[in-house]
Formats: sequence, structure tokens, C-alpha cells
Amino acid sequence: MPSYVSPGVYVLEKDLSQYAASINSSVVGLVGFASKGPVNKATLITSPAQLVRTFGKPSEDIQGQGLEGAVEILETTTSMYFVRAVHSASATDASACVSFGTCPAIAVSGSNAHFGEDGGVAGYGCSGPSIYFKVNGYDNAGNKLFTSDKEYAITSSLTDGVATSVKESEGELIAFKKVFGGELDSGKIGAFFEESYKRSPFLVAPFAGSGAYLEVTSYSNAAYTTGVSALKPVSGLYGQPDLTDQWCSSVKCYGSTYANADSAGESEPQAGYLVQSLYPGAGYNLGTRTDGTTSGNSVEISQFGNQNWLTTINEDGVADESFKMALVNSGSYVTDVLNTTDLGTNNKSDLVIGNFVSGNTSNSITGAKLSVFADQFTSVGFTSVSGTWGGAVENIIGGGLRTINAADATTAGLGRFNKPIQGTTSLAGGTNGTGTAAENATALIGDATVDPKTGMQALDDDVLNVSLACVPGITTQSVQNALITLAETSQNFLSVVSAPYGVGTVQDAIAWSNGQSAYRTAAINNSYSCSFWPWVKVYSQFDSKDVWYDPAIFALRQMTYTDNVADPWFAPAGFVRGRLTKPTELEVKLTQGDRDTMYSGGNALNPIQNWPQQGIMIWGQRTLKRTPSALDRINVRRLMIYLRKLIMQSTREFVFEPNDPFTWERITGVLNPALNDIKNRRGITQYKVVCDETTNTPLRIDRNELWTKVYIKPTKTAEMLVFEINLTSQGASLS
Repeated sequence: MPSYVSPGVYVLEKDLSQYAASINSSVVGLVGFASKGPVNKATLITSPAQLVRTFGKPSEDIQGQGLEGAVEILETTTSMYFVRAVHSASATDASACVSFGTCPAIAVSGSNAHFGEDGGVAGYGCSGPSIYFKVNGYDNAGNKLFTSDKEYAITSSLTDGVATSVKESEGELIAFKKVFGGELDSGKIGAFFEESYKRSPFLVAPFAGSGAYLEVTSYSNAAYTTGVSALKPVSGLYGQPDLTDQWCSSVKCYGSTYANADSAGESEPQAGYLVQSLYPGAGYNLGTRTDGTTSGNSVEISQFGNQNWLTTINEDGVADESFKMALVNSGSYVTDVLNTTDLGTNNKSDLVIGNFVSGNTSNSITGAKLSVFADQFTSVGFTSVSGTWGGAVENIIGGGLRTINAADATTAGLGRFNKPIQGTTSLAGGTNGTGTAAENATALIGDATVDPKTGMQALDDDVLNVSLACVPGITTQSVQNALITLAETSQNFLSVVSAPYGVGTVQDAIAWSNGQSAYRTAAINNSYSCSFWPWVKVYSQFDSKDVWYDPAIFALRQMTYTDNVADPWFAPAGFVRGRLTKPTELEVKLTQGDRDTMYSGGNALNPIQNWPQQGIMIWGQRTLKRTPSALDRINVRRLMIYLRKLIMQSTREFVFEPNDPFTWERITGVLNPALNDIKNRRGITQYKVVCDETTNTPLRIDRNELWTKVYIKPTKTAEMLVFEINLTSQGASLS
């Protein structure tokens, strides 16, 4: 307490208003395989649409039923963490190599020579005759730029002021109205001025590649009757402008494409821009589904009439992401958009990463890892351009994309005006990361000793607040045992496991749960787990047919449904909260004797029953605890999981507080209203909180321990309704 030594009014604020936290009991953790999406990470999913976008559509081709289960359960909860397991040795990323090339470019002279070279005034000005010309061309797909040739004119003189304004715009394509005094469709063709190449302006097509070309004819008057030698082609990627060539009146200039192979017969791209899926998976491979729709991803390059291009990532045949990109520092430089620096953490795409690569002649790019490039590719470093388009880009693809400047205008092997070639390239080569049964089990179980944890171990995080967990469709004993162990050691969630599909008769299913089956050699005896049987048939909208689903999926679905209509301490079974509306058939039809055997005599298998008139429903709510106890029921175990989390979250702030009656009273003041609320909501019938000198003995206080005892009587469910009918004589009194 502060010491006050002078008169005055002082105000102190103390917060004694603590109350119990609210706990979401419907957070589900699922572990399974998928065809795309983050790996070994508990990813929050709040809707079926988000699930499909993140991890792909469910399919029988994918091991287990993790995605199928997630879709069903997300109809009754909006809080799910999905962990995609991957056997890293068999997981590969899908990829596509985008080819690069140079754009067709034609130098234009205002006086039968370069601007500023012959007869030009000092600076950038040049006097000479007016030049008239017609322009047309084709892109790589054979599409004509203009239906009719476009006609333009160069003014009779290019003044210093105009030239200076052009120079200040370096790094951009200059519209013809700035350089030539005319108008131009800048989406199809552009003009460019660069001081380093003899101060000549260029006509530049917006697309690159050896199949693209520009065709230009120059004239000396507006009647277009007499040609004037004012045009000269700028060579492609491996060539250079031959400065000794004569200027021509008619020029047809082709672009060029960087070679995709070292020699004939080799299919590996020698160089290009490699775009690769952010995560491994066959779901990124472009393909066609059985219903004729498109699946997977592709990279689409669209050109502008300047140095920029548009990179579009298509998802299932539809544009999903679009990025404006360039090879200059204009805020859209390629490595600022699709970046591999930190394994994709800096890139703007949710689907892919990318980088320039040069090929290895002995390896295919399929599945190459951009993060390390293995022995397949060597990442090619380069420095972004701060000046003109096609300027001094250094060391891109072994120098192949380096451009001409004043110092190396006569150096062979250099090109200019570089861009990716327009078109669409499909991603391919991705695999899901599944292997043998043993490898899949290892991937699903994961590793708790690494950071971050992998597989199901990623669910062991109090921040996630997972209260229910399952590995749908996977009945491997080691995987189920690991999940049950994790549930018990963390005390955070109830695990649900199932017998394999086709296990056999009721007796075979019971033998499985008791560890007397070929599928299971050890019995399950644990209150943090439960099991349901038999499997149920459901129509799958993704496979367009009926599919047998793991009953654990619908057990979890009904538990979260129970939380919506009641509370976690209500039984998720029976006509009110156990009715299954989607299943159409059971793997095995159960009789009264079957249900009695599954549910008694030390057995703890919850039946799923098909009532002739009422439909299919869950008809049991036992945990797999074999010893008679309140914890042999699901509603009580879920109550205890809820209560443990409530106490932990509501009392953490008392850690390091004085261990005295004042703190004891504050703790009881928090817990009593919370327990009374649960009582009013029919979770418990009676409770008592003891936190005083009887629980906090001098020895415990000396050990810095504060003990509180909480006694509760959980509400039991009425599972066997017995009606005794007594017959009496007519003379008996019933009052």
C-alpha cells in the first residue's frame, strides 16, 4: 500500500469482480490426410467452404475419411482444427515452369539514323523529316493485334523539352502521344525511350516469345507512297542489335524464347520462372474430374502494353488470385509477390511460391522443392532494376535475361525487353504424402519432441481448446492408442475410435473392443475414449455415390449438436439428441440381444440402431472405462473436461497471490456461481467448494501450495426406463 504523508483525497482502484470464464465445449480436432493445404499444423476451420478451399475436396483416393468427417461435423459446429498429416518422404509439391522470352522491338529513327546521332542538336533534340508508318503484328497464339494496320506519325522535330520529359519517364512504356505526337492503344503496343541505346525510341510489343512479331513500314509522307529507311529490328534474347545494319523502310521483327532444353530429346526446362504449390499435394495438379469439371491449379500469364504482366493463379479453372508483376522496381517486382525467401511466408499468394531457376539436365522439375531446389535446380539470384524496362537486370537465368546497355551494346548473348510468355501452364507432379500403412500411422501419430509438433500431437495445445477429437476412417491400432493416450495425458478432450469397416458380426465388433481380434490385440479401458458401431451408409456429394462412413464421424456430429441444443453434460444419444438424419443404412442390423451384449457384461460398445419407424439413431453413451464409475458415461466425462477447463481459466490470476483467507474467499467466490450455473442447467445435482484452513494446512502453505476441493454430484441419465404396472382388485383404494 502507498504511504500518504500530506493531506488530500486519494482514489485507489481494485478489481475484485472476477467471474468464471465461458468455455466452448464444441471445438473438434480432426487428424487426417488431404490433397492440399498446410501440413502438420492445427488449422482453424469454421465452415465447409473454407475446409474445401484450404484442404481440397474429399475423395476416396485420399487415405482415411478426415475430410469427409470434417464436412459432416462442420454442419453442427463452427470451431474445428484440422491437422493434415504428411509422410514427408513421399510428399511432393506441384509445379509449373513459365517460359521467358523477349518482346519484338523495332528502333525508330527520325532522320534515317538514330535520334541525336546524325544531325541532332545538343542534348536529346533531333531535327529531321516527318516520318509516317503503319504497325501490326501477331501474338504467340496467332492473334492479330489490329484488324487494320494502325497509322502513326513522328513530328518533324523532337525538341529538347520533349526528349527530357521522355527521359524522366524511364522505366515506363511511353505512349505514342508523348514521343510521336499520335495516339496508341497502349494495351496492344507501346513505345519506349532509352538513353543507353543511341537515344533511339523503340516500338515494343507487349508480349514475348519466338512466335510473336511486329511488322512496321515507314513512309516519308502522309500519302504513304514513298518509304523512308527509319526502322531497325532489335534482336531477341540471344542476339543483339547489329549496329552496322542499314536502316530499313519495312521491318518484321520476331521475339524470342529462352531455350527449354540443352539439346534435342531433353524435356527439362533449362531455365524459367518456376511456380510451385505452397504445400505438397495432388490437389494442386490440374486435371479433370469424373463429372467433367476442372480441378487443380494453373498459372496464366497475361500481358499489358508496358513492362508489366499479370500472373493469375487459377483454382479449379477459375481465376483465384491475380498479381501485377514486372522485372523492375515498380512495387510489383516478381520476388515481392511470389517469394521463396522464408519458405513462402513472405509471398502474397495463398496457393503458390515462385522463383527464377536454371535447370539440371539430368532431372525433371516435377516436384522440385523451391525451398532447397535439391539437386534439380539452382536458384538464380538477381538484382531488381531501378531504371528502364529491360535495363541492367543482372544474372537472371545465367545471364540469359541480361539486357543491353551502353557499355555492352556490342556484347553477344544479350537481350532486352524481357517478359514471361503469355499463356496458361498447368501445375503437375504434386503428391499427397501417403505411403505404406506403417508410414501413414507414423505421420498421423506425429512427433511431440519437435517444434512445432506434428501429426495429432499438434492438438496438444491448451490455446486450441479442443474438446473432442478423432482420426476418421483410420482404424490402425497404434494410431487409435496414440490418440487415446494423448486425450488422457492432456485431459483436454474426449477421443472417439471405431472398429474397422467389415469387422464382421456383433461378436467380432465386441472382440475388437476387448482386444481379442486380428485388428486389435489390446483392450481399450479408458474414460477419455468411446466407440460406436456399426458403420453407416451416407450419400457422398463429392463422390456422387453412397459411401460407408466411420460411425465416429456422426458420434462427434451429435455431440456438437447436443452442445447447440442443450449442454455437453447431456447424453448425445436417443430420440432427442441422437437421431441421425443423413445415414440411410447400417452395416449390420442390431437386435435387442445385440444391444444388450454390446452395452453390458463389461462391454462398452455404443450401438447405432435403425428403428423401423423412427429412423437411425445412436443408442448408447458409454465411455470405454470398464470399471463401474460415473466416468463410464460420456455426459459425465464431457462435464469433467468442461469443468477442468473452466477452473483452470478462471483461477490462473490467483497464482502468486497471498495464500491467506482473503484469496481463499475470492476463489470460492468465483467457483460457487459457476457451479450453481451448471446445477441450474442440469449438469450437477449438488456441489460444494472447500477452500479454507482445512484444505490449506500449514505444511501446504509452507510449500507454497493452495488447495481447493470441489465436490459435485453429476446428473445421471435415465437410460433404462422401467414402468411397474400393478393390478389391483376393484375394492382396492388407490388414493
